[in-house]
This record gives sequence, structure tokens and C-alpha cells, in this order.
Amino acid sequence: MRFLGREARGDGRIYLVGGASAVIVGWRDTTIDIDLKLDPEPPGVFEAIAHAKDALDMNLELASPDDFIPTLPAWRDRSVFVARHGAVEFLHYDFYAQALAKIERGHVQDLGDVEAMSRLKLIEPDRLMRLFGAIESDLVRYPALDPARFRHRVEKAVDAMGAGES
Repeated sequence: MRFLGREARGDGRIYLVGGASAVIVGWRDTTIDIDLKLDPEPPGVFEAIAHAKDALDMNLELASPDDFIPTLPAWRDRSVFVARHGAVEFLHYDFYAQALAKIERGHVQDLGDVEAMSRLKLIEPDRLMRLFGAIESDLVRYPALDPARFRHRVEKAVDAMGAGES
């Protein structure tokens, strides 16, 4: 974050996603790569990312939940501030969107991340279900998704979290 903030040439926001959030919050010790979303894109950030990848020997990728599932309403409002370096703000991308994308993907580590988000009170089961409902009609725009299977996975995850206990 310090490197990107120092190298960028102007204001912007960088949202941290997936393993980056997991390591910073502390429910995982390591991550293979750092996924980012730029919004608004800080001037010079692509050059900064290229330099950071080389200088820090890290894999940085542009990837966020809205690349895989419909964008959740008001995701920016639920994104959590992490730090400001230079003119760049760093935030965790909305944990609800991260959780839904992880539930849809369904890998063991992803489901463990969702459980950790719930345990740490970063997400609440009832709200997760409501937000899924808000995007459900837009799933048709994502042909790789099976809406019925996705709904089933979300319901299963919400049940595991103990819906109604939030």
C-alpha cells in the first residue's frame, strides 16, 4: 500500500479483495496474490503496479467480486477504510460482495473465508441473504452462473452462519 500510494501521481481509491483482506484483517497468515479494484483509478497506478510487482516480487491482479457476480447496491458505502498513503485511499472491498463471490465459487478456502468473515462480525447472515436477493434478478447477465445453484449455496452458507441470530 505504501509503495502504490507513493508511486501513484494523484487521488484515487484502491479496494483490497480476497487474500489481501484476509491477511490484513488477520483470519489468514498468507495469500498467493493481491487482488485490487481501482475506483476511481489513481493516475499512474498501472505504472506503480508494474513497479510494485517487480520491486516487491508480488503478484498483483485487478480482480474484484463485480467481475464474477452482479455489483451489489451501495458496495462503496460498506467498504471499510484501511489506510491512506499519499493521495490514495485503501479500503477493503465490501465484505458482503466478497462473501457472495466466494460462496458462488465454492472452494474450500473461500468457504472458510466466509465463515471467518461471519465469526469476525464482518458480515451478518440476514443481510447477506437480502443482498443476494437484490442481485438475483441480474444473475441472468452472467451466463457462467447457475442461479438456482448459487441461491442454494447462499442459503446453505446463511444457515451455517445462523440466520436470525445477527
